[in-house]
Amino acid sequence: MSSMKVLVATAEREVYSGEATMLVAPGSAGELGIMPKHSPLLASLDAGELRIMNGDDTDEVFVSGGFMEVQPDKITVLADTAERASDMNEAEIIAAQRKAEEMLSSSKEDVDFAAVEAEIAMLAARLRMLKKRKK
Repeated sequence: MSSMKVLVATAEREVYSGEATMLVAPGSAGELGIMPKHSPLLASLDAGELRIMNGDDTDEVFVSGGFMEVQPDKITVLADTAERASDMNEAEIIAAQRKAEEMLSSSKEDVDFAAVEAEIAMLAARLRMLKKRKK
């Protein structure tokens, strides 16, 4: 079975590098499924689960948005932030979500409500991914 190289990186670090027989990404216009020899493509990504499959093995990476470049033999994902599912801590995510919701409900004038709402949406997407993974 043919495969392709996959690189998932942020501005700070490389999160994943390896081979894949299929990649499923949360595109802005819907979920994208990419296999080797796919036509070149540039797509923006939403927050969600990036599934990297190689035979029976699947690696899951949460991306908070970014861009994906597809070439016939290589996929490069440049994410705003990215984290392997195995490194995610559900308790920390829930605590961060509660803190953000408290900031939102406070009536302080120095709170950037749009940024806090975006943070809550990203944390909710991370929790959905973890809960789906548990099933």
